[in-house]
Amino acid sequence: MDKNDIHFFYQRDIQRVIDEINLFKDEANIWKICGSIKNSAGNLALHLIGGLNYLIGTNLFHTGYVRNRDAEFTTKGIEKEQLMEQLKELNSMIDKTISSLTEEQLESSFPIFFDKENATIHYVLIQLLLHLNYHLGQINYLRRMLE
Repeated sequence: MDKNDIHFFYQRDIQRVIDEINLFKDEANIWKICGSIKNSAGNLALHLIGGLNYLIGTNLFHTGYVRNRDAEFTTKGIEKEQLMEQLKELNSMIDKTISSLTEEQLESSFPIFFDKENATIHYVLIQLLLHLNYHLGQINYLRRMLE
């Protein structure tokens, strides 16, 4: 997968998370769980915002974002519009970051240990994209269960 493909899929799939959050008719349902599902759609969105802002923003684009992973799963009740705005800002940051990377940078080591020694930036971006899609599917499924 080349840089343009990675860029396209991030832009498309973060927009899909925004669309899923927007599809909740009852805003309270964004923060509800159902059955054995332990994380609400809102908390999954916050997890994506936090993780991607830290792993891509801080480590590649040097935004200075400081992650509070625990808060991603404990914070509740953020308004839908505010959540969607944070996702739009995330999409913009990722757009700028990926656009700025050269092919040489993509093949260089990710600045911090990810899941294996010397994982390349290219490898990490693909892994994070897969993780994004995993949570996108969970958000979609949870929305349909609750509404």
